[in-house]
Amino acid sequence: MKVLVIGAGPAGVLAALCTADLGAPTTLLSRDAFGGMAANDGPVPVRTLAHAARLMREARQLGRYGISVSDPVLHYEGLLARVREVTSQVRAQSSLRPQLDSIGVRIHEHTGAARFVTPHEIETESGLHFEADKIILCTGGVSRPLSVPGAEHTVTHSDAWSLESVPPSILVIGAGATGAQVASIFNAFGSQIQLFQSGPRILPTEDEDVSTAMAAAFRESGIVVYENFGAIQRFEKTPTGVRMVFAKDGKEDSAEAALAVVAVGWKADTGTLNLAASGVSTNDRGFVAVNAYLQTSAPHVYAAGDITGRLMLAPQAAQDGYVAGINCVQEVRIPILDTVNPIGSFTDPEYAQVGLTETVARRSHDIVVAVIRFDTITRTIIDGRTTGFCKLIVDRSTFKILGCHVVGERAVEIAQSAAIAMAGGMRVDALSRLPLSFPTYAGVLGRVAASATRQMKGDREPIHLES
Repeated sequence: MKVLVIGAGPAGVLAALCTADLGAPTTLLSRDAFGGMAANDGPVPVRTLAHAARLMREARQLGRYGISVSDPVLHYEGLLARVREVTSQVRAQSSLRPQLDSIGVRIHEHTGAARFVTPHEIETESGLHFEADKIILCTGGVSRPLSVPGAEHTVTHSDAWSLESVPPSILVIGAGATGAQVASIFNAFGSQIQLFQSGPRILPTEDEDVSTAMAAAFRESGIVVYENFGAIQRFEKTPTGVRMVFAKDGKEDSAEAALAVVAVGWKADTGTLNLAASGVSTNDRGFVAVNAYLQTSAPHVYAAGDITGRLMLAPQAAQDGYVAGINCVQEVRIPILDTVNPIGSFTDPEYAQVGLTETVARRSHDIVVAVIRFDTITRTIIDGRTTGFCKLIVDRSTFKILGCHVVGERAVEIAQSAAIAMAGGMRVDALSRLPLSFPTYAGVLGRVAASATRQMKGDREPIHLES
């Protein structure tokens, strides 16, 4: 049985690895370079830019520690060279590439877009032609465009990451995870940022306390945040950039900048696949419809990662790839599971979450909520990074940890630790007794767990050493 995997991001790579491990002759197609968006236009380059922003921020507070240096100056060309170096190293050093080679996966890079010719035949822009018994679609997603006059004067977040210089000013339209990262990183680089969110709060999928804290932190850093700003009427080209015209309650207003970045959502990258020739259906959101085994409406075709619209993140895409790869080949199939899924973003400050928000948890649980502010934590005081908090949501009757939400330094790492505790079924009182190293960022979990436990047991528990 021949298997063809289209897309060499996290989902495609894991899918190909699984099918080949199970003995199926496997071919992996990559429209561009191996690694997909995660390595070339996602977490890797974005985290590299965010690290540069962090270094500039840290340099500015050296004087507080008795270290005299001149103000940091960003040479953007040098930073872009470092981004290219990092992405190249990540692709070259990927532990999965040698594994794929060793088990005989045929990898074709820079093939251009692939499309169905018949349900079992695929051709690529570069002129390659393939036939396969089973096909796994892992082509990912693309930015959702705005359908307003003048939208051609805007760019996507991908364009923002590949700029050759730092714009003096940017309008960022959409304050979800992507828009927040664009705003935060370029604000650190010196751009004047205006961040627009059509809804009542930025980061609308996060816990409300996280949204409130991040909006306040952004404003304090100089970002102009507009929430519930109305509806966009049009974009206009100006001599120095672009103007966005919007209206609310019948009143028209406008904002101008050198660049307008649109980050209003993500859609499946299916435009060139010619799905009509495959028998594969999409759902009402435009994503490829799959069942619990990641099988599409065409029984021989599976889909994994962003193209399904489930959880559009690299780690979850890799898990999907594993499930699709296994189910594509073996008779005993495994379903996708609702596992613990930590999510975080490399903004300044960072924010992260795992599990339920407080609002959602209250709908079906009797909960205890504990919050520890970062300005009371030894490690954050030492590092001069006291903005933020760690919030734990616990079921009162079972002591089960339902959610963890963090704003502040190392928030993403803290949420990972909480996810491990949740996945392992650790009760909050057990977490509160774990002797975590002092002073550390991860140790804040011990303190917030102790606070929750004390609430639940009527202050009978000992106080955890602060972290």
